[in-house]
Amino acid sequence: MSHVVQISTQVRDAAAVRAGCVRLGLDQPVEGKLKLFSETVTGLAVQLRQWRYPVVFHTTTGETKYDNYQGHWGEQERRDEFLQAYAVEKATIEARDEWLRRQ
Repeated sequence: MSHVVQISTQVRDAAAVRAGCVRLGLDQPVEGKLKLFSETVTGLAVQLRQWRYPVVFHTTTGETKYDNYQGHWGEQERRDEFLQAYAVEKATIEARDEWLRRQ
């Protein structure tokens, strides 16, 4: 049985999401209402490689929602890979902003 998974990763920076997509060679994210298998969610959607449904980030709350049917509709490793790319890009943005503030 399919179910939507909700995790508590804090994905709040749309610029870092876009940069993470570039880093991994993914299409740019799409903002809006998206249908996962059994639920419609709103947010910034990233289509991971070989995933049936996108991962959707609600950047105001930091929530992440997706449905990969326990790995049958997409490998968990692709989500983890994206979250790692997001973290790298977020850290890069913050470091650059801090450097600019000190100039």
